[in-house]
Amino acid sequence: MAKKVVATLKKGTGKEFSKVITMVKSAKTGAYSFKESISHNDNIKETIAAAQKGAL
Repeated sequence: MAKKVVATLKKGTGKEFSKVITMVKSAKTGAYSFKESISHNDNIKETIAAAQKGAL
């Protein structure tokens, strides 16, 4: 499934977007999980900051 998303992003205006994967530690269990999101290249730092705060 990820290959399809990446292939779609490479066409046309999709080059302006990036897939952001962040690792977040659960406060309850201590286990790590991964949060995936697609954001515009201009907003990557804000997306990572929001994911670390738990807003995504």
